Amino acid sequence: MRLVPAVTTDVGDVVALVESAFRGETSRAGWTTEADLLDGRRTGPDEIEAIVADPGQRILLLRDAGDELVASVVLRRDGDSAWLGMLAIRPVLQGRGTGRAMLAAAEGWVAEHWGARRMRMTVIAQRAELIAWYERRGYRRTGETAPFFYGDPRFGLPKRDDLYFVVLEKTLTGISAS
Repeated sequence: MRLVPAVTTDVGDVVALVESAFRGETSRAGWTTEADLLDGRRTGPDEIEAIVADPGQRILLLRDAGDELVASVVLRRDGDSAWLGMLAIRPVLQGRGTGRAMLAAAEGWVAEHWGARRMRMTVIAQRAELIAWYERRGYRRTGETAPFFYGDPRFGLPKRDDLYFVVLEKTLTGISAS
């Protein structure tokens, strides 16, 4: 397995991986599906291209020995913090430690390359199992919340009207990219 930054030619693969991990029937092969909460897209080429082009953001990819995309994560720089989003693992590989390894690699990368001292993220509040997974990896709820993107189909079509985000945070002191 090798960790590499995404480039423009990776956009289609990243979109396909993220969609397969979060939306539709294929996402049900893993445990990170949002299919019961949202229809529509999770991301698209427009969003991924903009992230790849933005020097304040990075998409890290995990590729296997055959160069197949196994995992991806979006990182955004914000002062001494970094924001993590769209951590996506190929659904059939979920539950095997790949997500844990990708999260650790992302934490090490932002600490080493951006000097980030904290990693922050938003998670849909109704995703209790996912929040618990992050909490087992040292993330804590900050008490902050953020509204869901109702009315913006770029982020999905909600199946319920009570969605919102909680903010999680972890201190990265002592974390390295190795």
